[in-house]
Amino acid sequence: MAAGTDPDLSAVPCPWGTVPTLVAERFLVARGWLTVAGLDEVGRGCLAGPVVAAAVILPLDAGIEADLTGVRDSKQLSARQRERLATVIRARAVAWAVGQSDVATIDAQNILRATRLAMHAALRRLAVAPAALLLDALRLPDVPLPQTPLIKGDQRSLSIAAASILAKVARDALLCDLDVQYPGYGFAQHKGYGTAHHLAALARLGPCPEHRRSFAPVRALLEAPRQLSLLDDA
Repeated sequence: MAAGTDPDLSAVPCPWGTVPTLVAERFLVARGWLTVAGLDEVGRGCLAGPVVAAAVILPLDAGIEADLTGVRDSKQLSARQRERLATVIRARAVAWAVGQSDVATIDAQNILRATRLAMHAALRRLAVAPAALLLDALRLPDVPLPQTPLIKGDQRSLSIAAASILAKVARDALLCDLDVQYPGYGFAQHKGYGTAHHLAALARLGPCPEHRRSFAPVRALLEAPRQLSLLDDA
């Protein structure tokens, strides 16, 4: 198959249920793309911490679905379930890798570009080069590989669901480390998302170096003293 020619999966019955399958992966392999990587990210909507992406190439042997029973979109799983499944995914994958973009990159590039850079990093670290990509509703314009963005891909493709789990487990571990480095914000509990507890801590303590200055709640706090100063000078 020609590099850069995107596969047409319009006729492929990728399920819309909550149990992801290998239908799309097997369709691509049968048509000559012999190594298919699923990619997903976590942390795009957070107020703090990096955005993390993972890439996973799964084998298509007869036992893989049984071995990965329980793999779902990471948001549908508990932390304990994700940790257990991540161990199985790493053991069974042909190749897997994780990449990230830090807060400085997010603020400088914007969250969409930073997400794509994290995916690029994951792809570069794969020990096996993929021939085609399956992504969760996202495309990588700078990657010269055939790629298919699937709406709700982490609910339809087992490779994407596996990537979502590895990315989530890796990012959660990073946020637990940040909780030790920057106590008081509750990073270990909310993982940087804009929960009521996080927003209250942010208002009380102000932003730490891991907060995304380009995101509205953080930017508003940083701009508040300047706005008050302007009012005082009026």
